[in-house]
This record gives sequence, structure tokens and C-alpha cells, in this order.
Amino acid sequence: MRIAAIGDVCGQPGLLTLEKKLRLLRRQEGVHFIVVNGENASMRGITPKQAREIYDAGADVITLGNHAYAQRSICDYLDDGDPIIRPHNLAPQLAGGGFCHVDYNGVDICVINLLGRLNMDFRTGDPFEAADRLLKQEKADIFLVDFHAEATSEKKALGYFLDGRVSAVWGTHTHVQTADERILPQGTGFLTDLGMTGAQESVIGVKYQQSVSYFRGELGPRFESSDLDCALQGAIFDIDEKTGRCRSVQRVNIR
Repeated sequence: MRIAAIGDVCGQPGLLTLEKKLRLLRRQEGVHFIVVNGENASMRGITPKQAREIYDAGADVITLGNHAYAQRSICDYLDDGDPIIRPHNLAPQLAGGGFCHVDYNGVDICVINLLGRLNMDFRTGDPFEAADRLLKQEKADIFLVDFHAEATSEKKALGYFLDGRVSAVWGTHTHVQTADERILPQGTGFLTDLGMTGAQESVIGVKYQQSVSYFRGELGPRFESSDLDCALQGAIFDIDEKTGRCRSVQRVNIR
């Protein structure tokens, strides 16, 4: 089974890029199942309307991250039953859930969303312990993990921690695609960061002029998304649904 994981969709340019390119990716690469990180669809958070746009573009599951609740209108939507998940290691009383099961032609796919702690300004539980506990409770043919984290070291460590227990682990959040796709020793596909879907001529999606001003300590307007040189980024994991092991990992960067 070929499963595509798509990096953080950034603003309206990212949504438009997803609409134009995602079905093309599915058709050209023979993709069966698609997971999209949508937590930056509003540049900071996601609305129900934007979630529906991501589904309409071809996503099967939406994952989120540290901006999961930045747009409070999403809270009720998270509990409506659509396959959109927020990090599992957030406080349990918050809206939504941190994993979901989707049946694809008789194959049970469990998608898990986790949030990192290193250099992240967010109160959250231990993602390692949360993943370990969840995997002891749940059964599925294929487990997929979106680890929304800042530090490459934390992402890589979680990959090795889950190696052989899940089919694929990928990182999101930094918006910069890494070039370390590989299959870990026990058969788990891994990529440190998928990159982003949106403007590459930007600073992680923001107009670069605004980011330069910000880092120089200047006052400026609210960040705006760039629409220059847009691309869809992510990875395709080829997974044996009988064993749950990953057979190959292929980076995606479609301009």
C-alpha cells in the first residue's frame, strides 16, 4: 500500500496548491491513502471550512499540532467524527482525539498525532510514553505517526523508539523538508520533516520581508502568507499491509 504524508499546509496559497496537486500526486504515484497536516491552514490553526477544503482536495486524514486550537471554531468540529486529530499527548479534557482508525479495503490504518516537547512553547505530556501506552491498547494492520516537533533529535529518537512497532514515522512543524528518508533497522519508514505545502519563496510560509523585519526587532504588520514559488511537499511510504513493514520511502516536492 502506498501512503502519502503531506507537510504542513500554509495559508491560502497552501490550500490552493493542495487542491491543484494532491489528486495529481495520487494518480501519478498510485497513492492509496493520504494524511495531510493542516494546522497552519490559517497560518495559525485551522477552521472547519479549511478542513473541508483539505478533504475535498483528497485527504483521508488531517493531523494538527501546537496550533490545534488557535482557531476556536475548530473545537466542535474535532468532536464531530471526521478523521481530523490533534496531538494525543495533550490534556485529555481538550476537544478531539489524538488518533483515529480508518478502514481501507479491509486494512485497518491507525493514524497517531503526537507533539514534541523540546523547544516547544506548549504544555504537553511525554510523547514517548503516550505512544507506548497507545500501542499497547490499540490493534491495527498499519500504524502511522505524525510527530509535530521542533528538534530533529527528538524526532529521530522517537523514530528509533517506535521502530518495528509502527509502519512509518514522519516529522512536521519546521516546514523545511529534510533529506534523510530511510527505513529504520526494524522496518519502520522515517523522514525527519516532510516540509510544507505552500510558498517556498518565503520564511516557512511567511513573506520573507516581514520575517527579516521581525528578526531585526522592527515593528511590522501581522504576518502574511507568501504566494511565491508554491510547492506540495511530503513523502510516500510503500508499506506491506500484511506485515506492516515499510518497503520504501520517497520524498515528494511538486512545484
